[in-house]
Amino acid sequence: MSQTFRHPEILEIARREGKVTVEKLAEHFGVTLQTIRRDLTDLSEAGRLERVHGGAVLPSGTTNIGYEERRSLKSAAKSAIARACAAEIPANISLFLSIGTSTEAVAKELLHHESLMVVTNNMNVANILAANASCDVILTGGQLRRADGGLVGNLATETIMQFKFDLAVIGCSALDHEGDLLDFDIQEVGVSKAILRQSRQTFLVADQTKLTRSAPARIASLADVDAFFTDMALPPDLAALCRSWGTKVSVAE
Repeated sequence: MSQTFRHPEILEIARREGKVTVEKLAEHFGVTLQTIRRDLTDLSEAGRLERVHGGAVLPSGTTNIGYEERRSLKSAAKSAIARACAAEIPANISLFLSIGTSTEAVAKELLHHESLMVVTNNMNVANILAANASCDVILTGGQLRRADGGLVGNLATETIMQFKFDLAVIGCSALDHEGDLLDFDIQEVGVSKAILRQSRQTFLVADQTKLTRSAPARIASLADVDAFFTDMALPPDLAALCRSWGTKVSVAE
């Protein structure tokens, strides 16, 4: 198989898995390690991937990847994470669900929960939970971000400040190895900070690919989160930080 055919498939694997390794790609395509290294170098020089030790990751940047692409990325992992998270959400509480494909997956797992009051700035979450007759749904209002159905800006923040939530479930665009939650949209970061301030307890839902990405705006630290639901064990240094902060880490099967 020529590199003309390998390159698109390498990019597809990177989008699906968040990272590619030289050894796995060589085995997948039945070519030498050196051939794959050349492919990754070519893709890196073209700005399509970033080289890391042993492979490559999706490039860092100041803009997020497309919404539909995010929705399909690691979909099975997101479902498993959502099930684990929803299992820890009791009935009869006030709950905030933020923007993101992972929080949308949580909403789907709440369709049979009873007596929830859910506030959200995610129109997709509102549409999902409209099917649960036992769930009261409140939209914050705000500026519509057409790309993903998110509501952001001052109106969203002002609405959030009128509540004190029992629990909030949030996502992030990236998570660095110091435990900082990162995002691309400054307006969304302001909304996320308000959510954290107004919640008695906070859960983060984020799959392993968030550890391979970077984003420019800081939301908070894992130290500010009560529980982190993900799909793979954390790097040892980050796991140790979570233990020191008292942040519970739940790895979904």
